[in-house]
Amino acid sequence: MDIKLLDKAAYAGRKFTARYQTTGYYDIRPSGQGFQLAYVPFDAPEERSFDDTFYGEWLEDPIAYGAFEGERLIGFVEGSMETWNNRFRISNICVFEDAARGSGVGTQLMAAIQQEAATRRARMIILETQTCNENAIAFYKKNGFDIIGFDLYSYSNTDPERHEVRIEMGKKL
Repeated sequence: MDIKLLDKAAYAGRKFTARYQTTGYYDIRPSGQGFQLAYVPFDAPEERSFDDTFYGEWLEDPIAYGAFEGERLIGFVEGSMETWNNRFRISNICVFEDAARGSGVGTQLMAAIQQEAATRRARMIILETQTCNENAIAFYKKNGFDIIGFDLYSYSNTDPERHEVRIEMGKKL
């Protein structure tokens, strides 16, 4: 497997679907003057997915790296500086094939994008995930990220009921 810089002209606007399986979610509820966070298992595993594009137009000077087996793209990571606050935002990290998950592809992609953030002298790396993406949360924690915030209604007015509350995670550099 090789990690390579993705050519923006070749990939910008190209669509992809990210899929994952989850067996539970982190329930976030207002409690007194703060919030409580508790893990809740589902009755049965659930498949979740979302559609996105490479090099989203909302990103400020994005960069992306791909994990390749031969000519086949098996995963990628994308991010950009937020110059207004000197943070580097990872906008996507995805391993496309189930067989490649757990084999170090994500770890190598994370290392590449963290090096990019350090080269750009970012003070911190941040990203978002959802409370139902327990594997992603565990992966980010393994890579030194902590929960730094959340938004109960980031995607829709029914995020808590769908168990897809946005969690912000971050890592100081």
